[in-house]
Amino acid sequence: MPRSPDTLLRPGLLAVAIALCAPLASSQLIAAEQATSVRAYDLPAAPLASTLNQIASQAGLALSLDPSLAAGKTSAPVKGQFDAPGALREALRGSGLQLEQSGTGTYSLAAVPEGALALPATSVIGVEDTESAWGPVQGYLAKRTAAGTKTDTALAEVPRSISVATREQMQDRAVQNLDDAVRYMPGVVASSYGSDSRAEWLKVRGFEPTQFLDGLPLPKGAYTMPKMETWDLERVALLRGPASSVYGQTPPGGLIDMVSRRPEAFASNEVQLQIGSYQRKQISFDSTGPVDDEGRFLYRVSGVVRDSNTTIEHNDDKRYNIAPSLTWNIDPDTRLTLLSQFNRDDTGITSQFLPLQGTKLSSPAGEVKYHKNLGDPQWEFYDKTYYALGYAFEHRMNDVWQFRQNLRYTKSDLSFQGITAGGFYGSVSDDGTVARGANIVNEDISQFAVDNNFQADFETGPLKHTVLLGLDHQRVNTNYQWLYGSAPTSNIINPIYGQDFSNVSYTAFNDYNQKTHDTGLYAQDQMALDNWRLTVGGRQDWLHTDSTFYNLNDARDTRNDTAFTGNAALSYVFDSGFTPYVSYAESFQAEAGGANGQAFRPGTGKQYEVGLKYQPPGSDMLFTAAAYDLTRKDIVLSDTLGVSRPLGEAKVRGFELEATGDVNENLKLTAAYTYANTRMTKVTSPLDQNRPLPLTPENQASAWADYTWHTGVLDGFGLGFGVRYIGETDNIAIGSMEFVRDKSDGHTDSYTVYDAAVHYDLGRLNNTLKGVSVAVNANNVFDKEYISTCDGFYCYYGDRRNVMASVNYKW
Repeated sequence: MPRSPDTLLRPGLLAVAIALCAPLASSQLIAAEQATSVRAYDLPAAPLASTLNQIASQAGLALSLDPSLAAGKTSAPVKGQFDAPGALREALRGSGLQLEQSGTGTYSLAAVPEGALALPATSVIGVEDTESAWGPVQGYLAKRTAAGTKTDTALAEVPRSISVATREQMQDRAVQNLDDAVRYMPGVVASSYGSDSRAEWLKVRGFEPTQFLDGLPLPKGAYTMPKMETWDLERVALLRGPASSVYGQTPPGGLIDMVSRRPEAFASNEVQLQIGSYQRKQISFDSTGPVDDEGRFLYRVSGVVRDSNTTIEHNDDKRYNIAPSLTWNIDPDTRLTLLSQFNRDDTGITSQFLPLQGTKLSSPAGEVKYHKNLGDPQWEFYDKTYYALGYAFEHRMNDVWQFRQNLRYTKSDLSFQGITAGGFYGSVSDDGTVARGANIVNEDISQFAVDNNFQADFETGPLKHTVLLGLDHQRVNTNYQWLYGSAPTSNIINPIYGQDFSNVSYTAFNDYNQKTHDTGLYAQDQMALDNWRLTVGGRQDWLHTDSTFYNLNDARDTRNDTAFTGNAALSYVFDSGFTPYVSYAESFQAEAGGANGQAFRPGTGKQYEVGLKYQPPGSDMLFTAAAYDLTRKDIVLSDTLGVSRPLGEAKVRGFELEATGDVNENLKLTAAYTYANTRMTKVTSPLDQNRPLPLTPENQASAWADYTWHTGVLDGFGLGFGVRYIGETDNIAIGSMEFVRDKSDGHTDSYTVYDAAVHYDLGRLNNTLKGVSVAVNANNVFDKEYISTCDGFYCYYGDRRNVMASVNYKW
C-alpha cells in the first residue's frame, strides 16, 4: 500500500499516531483497506506455507495457518496484480484448500468440501491489470507500456503518442523485420528504399528513430544497423516525438522501444517452419519454462535460421540467430534476468541503387526490371556479425521504493562491398551501358550501456506520485571507413558479371575513429490528483566526443557538450474513457562523423503536442488523435555524394489518427492516418530553403483486420486483410539542385498495396493436432510494381509480391 514520505522519515511518530487513533478505528475498516490494496506479484511455485505467509506479511493481513493443512503442498505461481486475498487464492490454486474470512477480518485456510467445484480466483483486478509493460499481451491492444516514462503505466493515460505492435499482431501478419512490425502505425515511414535485407530505413515524423531494446539504446552506424530479429521480441512500441528527458540521446521524431521475449514460469515450446517466395526456407523456435522444481530459475531460448534468395537475382538473404536468456528469482522481491543475442547476416543489397534512366525516366535501351542485379554478385557481399550480452536487475526494497538496473555490452562488425549504378543524369547510354560506382565499407561498433533508476510510489495528501530518479552511462567506439571508386561499366538490360575490380582507384570519403562517452542524470514525477494527471521531468547530459579522421591526415578533434532537456504533460482521465492531453518535450542527440576534421555539433529539438485518447470502458479498443509542432536544429543529412553535412533547421507539423485493438472475440484491427508537413528552414543553401524533408510523404493511411471464427463449421479458421497507402514524396538530396536535370527527378508518385493472410488452427479439427496451426501470408498480394523512392540520383523499387506458408506447433 502506498505510503507518504513521512511514513519513511518518521516511523516512530507514525507508530504513536496509530496507537493514539486505534480506539477510533474499527478492525473491520483496517482489514478492508489492507485487503483491497493492489500490488504487483511475481512469485514462483514454492512451499505453500512460505508463499502464504510472505503474501500475508507484506500486505499486513492476519492469516491463521494450520501447518498440517499446508504440509507437503506447493503453491501455484502468483504473477500479476492482485489484492492480498486474490494473491492468496492464486497461490492456493490446485492445493485442495480454500481461503475463508472471519467477521473480524482475519483469514484462515480450510479444505475444499468434497465434490465442490474449485473456481478460479476472482480477485484479479481485471485482465488489463495482469499485464506488465515488459510482458506478454493477449490480443492486439497493449494496455500498459514503459515507452516514454520507463515506468509501468496505462497506455491510455500516457500523455504521449505511442503505438504498440503486440506478439499476436506480429504473428498474424507474419512479421519478418522491424519495417513489417511498424508499417501499420501512424507517423512512421517503413521500407523507405524498399525492404532492405541489410537494414531498416525508417522515418518517424521526418527523422530516423533511435532503437532501444530492453530499455537501452542499440548502436547504429552508417551501414551497421541493429536489424533486430522480430521473432525474439515480445512487443515493439513506437514513441513519436522527443524523449531525451528520460532516454538521453534521441532524435525529435521519436524512438522504437522493443522488449525481448523473457523466461516464463510456465513451460511452453514453439517451432515454426516457413517456406515462401524466392526459395525462402526458415525455421524458428522458442522454448521457455522453469529449470528447477521450485521455479527459482527460469530459462528461455529462441532463434531463427533462414536460407533464402531475394527479389534481386543472385542475391541471398541468410541469417543465423539465437537469443538465450535466464531469470534467477533470488527472492520474492529480487530478480535478475540475463539477456543475450547473436546474429550473423550473409546477404546483399536488395534495395539497389538504380539509375534514373530506365526506372523513373525512359531510356532507348529499355526499362530496368525490378529483379535485375546491376551489381556484380562475384564481387559484392554484406557480412555482419552482432552479439550482445547483458542483464535486467529488479529489486523491490519496500512498498514505496524499487530499483532497476539494465546493462548491456554490444558488438557489431560489418564488412561490405556494393555497387551503385548511375548516380547522375546521362549515366546510361543509348545502348544501355551504365556507369557505376564501387563502394567498400568496413565498420565496427562496440557499445557499453547501463541505466540505473529508483522508482518511488507514494502519496502526499490527495496527490499520488510515481517518482523516477535515474543515472545512465554509455560508451560507444566506432571505426568507419568508406572507400569509393569508379567501377567497370555494365548494362541495364544485360548485366555483366565477373569483371576485374583490381584496378579500381578508391578515395576515402570517410575514414575515422570516434569515441563518445555520455552520462545522464534524470528525474521524473508522474502525479495523479483525482482524474488529473501531470508529468514533469528533466535530464542533464554530459557528452564527450573524441574523433580521429584518418582521411584528413589523422586530424584530431575533441569536444565536450552538455544539454538539459525537459518535458511536461497534463491530461485528464474522464470516467467515460476519454483522455485529452497537452505535452511539451525536448531532444538532444550527437551526430556521427564530422566535416573538415571536426565532429558535428549535436542536434537539438522541441515539440508541442495536443492529443485525445479514448478507450471505451470495458473494451479492448483504443482510439487516439494527436497534433504536433516539431522543430529540429543542427540537423545533419547526406548530400549528393552521400557525404553527411550539417543543415540549419527543419520544421514538421502534422496530425495522426489511430485505432487499435480487439473489436470483439472474433475481430481484431489496427488503422492509422498520418498528415505531415515538413520544411527545411534556416539552411545554408538558398536552393534548399523550404524544401520538404526527404522520404516523408504528406499523407499516409493504413488498415489491417483479422477475423477468426471460434464456433460453428469455420471454428479455428481466420482471414486477414490489409491496405497501405503512401502519398507523394519529394526526395532530392540536400545541395543537389545544382546538378539534377529536373526537380521532378526527386518526385515519387503515391502508391497503394494490399496484404492478406489466411490461417487455421488444426487443433479445432482434431484433438490429436492440438497446438498445430497453418497460415499463408502474402504482402503486396496484387503484385503492384512501384518506385519506393527516387532522390534525384538513384531510384529504388518497392517490394513485389511475397507469399509465405507457415506451420506452427506449440506445446
